Amino acid sequence: MEFFGYRKLIAYNKACEVRRVVYQLIKKFPKEEQFALCNQLRRAAVSTTSNIAEGITRYSNKDKVHFLEMSYGSLMEVMSQIEVALDEGYIQNDQFSNLETLIADTGRLISGLQNSFLPDKGSQEETN
Repeated sequence: MEFFGYRKLIAYNKACEVRRVVYQLIKKFPKEEQFALCNQLRRAAVSTTSNIAEGITRYSNKDKVHFLEMSYGSLMEVMSQIEVALDEGYIQNDQFSNLETLIADTGRLISGLQNSFLPDKGSQEETN
């Protein structure tokens, strides 16, 4: 259904992959992290996908860019929290590296999507 067009976006699908990996990883975190780091990771991972979906459905490009910026910020929050998980020994180096690569790829896709809604600087200069 075209109504949910955000589902076709590569950036959205990559962000969903990040979310799925995060959810799998936190299942093995210590119980004392369930209401701390696990909760923060879940919220940031979900926020990444939610902001893409919400932003793409906005009418103005300014709003689209704003929500994509928020999505990117949430993705970076996931990265930061995964670094904590590595430092605390909750995840292994290979798990960290794989997720870091996935997050970097997702970040590039979100940035590219965001840039597609920014005004073309070349056309602005021609009209000035």
